[in-house]
Amino acid sequence: MKAGVNMGSPTKGLINRPILASIHTAAFQHNLNRVRELAPESKIWSVLKARAYGHCFDAAIAGLASTDGFALLDIEDARWLRQQGWKGRILLLEGLFHENELSLAQELDCDLVVHCETQVQWLEQFEGKAHKPFNVFLKMNSGMNRLGFKPSEYRTAFHRLHAASYRMHHMTHFANADQLDRQPSVDQQMEVFNQTIDGLDAPTSLANSAAILWHRNALGDWVRPGIMLYGASPTGHFSDIEHAKLQAVMHLQSEIIDIQELAKGDRVGYGGRYEAPDAMRIGIVACGYADGYPRHAKDGTPVWVFNASADGVGLVCPIVGRVSMDMLAIDLRQAPNAKIGTVVELWGEQVPVDEVAQMSDTIGYELLCAVAPRVPVVIK
Repeated sequence: MKAGVNMGSPTKGLINRPILASIHTAAFQHNLNRVRELAPESKIWSVLKARAYGHCFDAAIAGLASTDGFALLDIEDARWLRQQGWKGRILLLEGLFHENELSLAQELDCDLVVHCETQVQWLEQFEGKAHKPFNVFLKMNSGMNRLGFKPSEYRTAFHRLHAASYRMHHMTHFANADQLDRQPSVDQQMEVFNQTIDGLDAPTSLANSAAILWHRNALGDWVRPGIMLYGASPTGHFSDIEHAKLQAVMHLQSEIIDIQELAKGDRVGYGGRYEAPDAMRIGIVACGYADGYPRHAKDGTPVWVFNASADGVGLVCPIVGRVSMDMLAIDLRQAPNAKIGTVVELWGEQVPVDEVAQMSDTIGYELLCAVAPRVPVVIK
């Protein structure tokens, strides 16, 4: 965590309740530049699943405008991107869900992942294929056992789509690029992948965020960064990505709305989980599980309080007691300057989202994607 900086209210003039998610487009650009440095020979699909991992599409296309392409799930999101003026490539990561989407996908000039026999049949029967054939990323199940053709079936599918004049690419997805001790390993999956595509000349798309960070032998012609673009860790541990010098894109902030003076033995919140060890002050923060903050956050989960210490710098004031729907409580014993209206950061530049996730038995992906619609968002 970095040293504190002076900040005013993040919400003055915007809303009444003082919680706010600010999305920093310069951090998006910084993280995209880091991907280019780590995979200089590869083109980049910037992954925008789940409303850009909870960061909103508007911010993502502003901050990631120099990407080679966007990868997403929903064809309606592809339509929206085109309406915003995006002229680059768009990849539908799970392909089409219904055959009647083929004409729209062609109209929107989408690239398609193809992962099953049904999708192959749709493309073989598509009357518009001669007009403008798709770029097809044929997905191989090289060991993850989620989507894709098994190696024994892959070459036949490739030849069928190639014969139908589609522009072919090879694709797979790594199950354990973030865990070196798990099988199948990246090396095992790469061996299966390379043996299967031997002699089938086409560009490849292999690496997710974890592979970009830790498996330079498995990048491929197109990489597919997701979580690293948002400044969080594929492993769920912030310490694992400190070397990469990524920047948090989302800063979730609020304010202290009340202060309680506790006597030794007083208990805090529903169920009285936390018991005051001595006389102490606690601050009540306007943020709870209805905002997307994890209800299961343990005592000790870090919250950054700006200008809180005796010398005016920020510091961590840990959560005490159970998170409730709209509020949580923090320990202010080390924060003499904290008062009603003092700004806090729930995660972002000072508190990595992965640290909050670890203290809540989940991963940063989930917290970022789960920020509630009632939380106002500002794009910076």
